[in-house]
Amino acid sequence: MPDGKLLLLDTPSLYFRAFYGIPDTITANDGTPVNAVRGLLDFIARLVRDRRPTRLVAAMDDDWRPTWRVEALPSYKAHRVSPGGGDQTPPGLEVQVPIIEEVLQALGLCRLGVANYEADDVIGTLATRADCAVDIVTGDRDLFQLVRDDKPVQIVYTAKGVGQATGWDEAAVTAKYGIPGRGYGEFAILRGDPSDGLPGVAGVGEKTAAALVNRFGTAEAILAAAQGGSDDGFPAGARAKVLAAVDYLQRAPAVVRVVCDIDLPSFDDKLPAEPRDPERLLALSDKWSLEGALNRVLNALKEGPNAARG
Repeated sequence: MPDGKLLLLDTPSLYFRAFYGIPDTITANDGTPVNAVRGLLDFIARLVRDRRPTRLVAAMDDDWRPTWRVEALPSYKAHRVSPGGGDQTPPGLEVQVPIIEEVLQALGLCRLGVANYEADDVIGTLATRADCAVDIVTGDRDLFQLVRDDKPVQIVYTAKGVGQATGWDEAAVTAKYGIPGRGYGEFAILRGDPSDGLPGVAGVGEKTAAALVNRFGTAEAILAAAQGGSDDGFPAGARAKVLAAVDYLQRAPAVVRVVCDIDLPSFDDKLPAEPRDPERLLALSDKWSLEGALNRVLNALKEGPNAARG
């Protein structure tokens, strides 16, 4: 495998964390909140220093709730839909997303979204196609299904903060959930996930879900075994619960599984040592009061992937 490392950012996950973790009193001169912008830039600076990537992609949600996922499972993220039909992104964060996009562009950091897909799907496709080690930075457990020791692909899980994030490999997922590392998606289908509007199989908790994944592997195999007429391999009562959820188990895999083969536009993910558009970056820095955060990113980029760790 070639040397180097690809750092994939679940950018919405990171800027939401920054928005809620940093006071919204952090504003530009005109009063526009920039806490999410500054926080994301500080996250990037920290991750570049700690992870030393040679390539970086900031994955974006072109569609946070794709129609094809909703058609498969109408409850998918339904609780996040605003009365007007869009998502419930707070106004104070919504105004910052275009600023984030402009700043990443001026820095020369690859920002990538694909029509009708979520950032997760962009990440899944890039991780699958990568010819080097991959670190995926996210606060979303759904992406645990992408871990692979043979590539390797690790999840840098930010639930306790970016500064305390550590890499999760297949063994770490197994230790936490008692399933094969790559089986997290099947586990989530069975157990459900209220944060995404996934009901799961009624009456199936983590232990039963893990037992079924370990025994049968995929949701399709579990359903086929249940319909085969034997209780073999099913914990007490689990087969009946699976049979009661046939429609859900037929629909959920398309929603929960990350797409790993979408068509991507051309892009350059090489980590830059210098900003792509210094003049534009300076103008953005002045307008949005980003000097300190941008300097930290620029210093991290200048150090490069081979700098000695402190």
